[in-house]
Amino acid sequence: MRNLLFAFFLVVFPTLSSNATIAVFGSYCPEKYTTAKEDTVKMTVGVPLKPEDISPLLAGEQIPVLRLPKHSGELFDLNKSVSEMPTILVFYRGGWCPYCSKQLSGLQSIEKDLTEMGYQIIAISTDSPANLSKTMDKQKLSYTLLSDADLNAAKRFGIAFKGPKNYDPFLEEASGGKNVDKLLPVPSVFIVNKKGIILFEYINPNILQRLSAPLLKAAAAALREDI
Repeated sequence: MRNLLFAFFLVVFPTLSSNATIAVFGSYCPEKYTTAKEDTVKMTVGVPLKPEDISPLLAGEQIPVLRLPKHSGELFDLNKSVSEMPTILVFYRGGWCPYCSKQLSGLQSIEKDLTEMGYQIIAISTDSPANLSKTMDKQKLSYTLLSDADLNAAKRFGIAFKGPKNYDPFLEEASGGKNVDKLLPVPSVFIVNKKGIILFEYINPNILQRLSAPLLKAAAAALREDI
């Protein structure tokens, strides 16, 4: 577990720079993340058991090379797309999650504004391509949804963890049978430039707390000169 820069969004936002990391981990303080903490993190299949123990990529780091299925099943080259346009990259749990659905609707409400700023929106979840299609139709989404059904992308971003036991009955089914380890991503938002470098991130293990559309729009506007 690497140390994370912790700050409340409203405190750091007025001085947002091109290396903004906002990792909201409950009552986190730097002293918690010592070597002793690293030694006591419980893992399963290479990921933490608790969302608070993830070790995500940080601002200034480069996103991994990934090809993920779209709702049509066609493979989408994430890095090629990012190289063509700065990207708002969102990890959400799935279309079955009401908090995620609200977040996706919020993204749709600012999609035009973000496009005019020069960004694209790409949202990634554990859903199978077929379930992505259902979400797109139900919420009338015009931006790209990608399937990370086996959680490979979430693992490589360092945001995967073992889902709660009561989620087991439907996680594998929602992923089309690929989420055999019953994992989940911590809901996360990354702003990435055309070089694939993370300029900003918001990561919060509390599933009730999502970055609002107005604050995301403001963060994207503040970073326009850096994209």
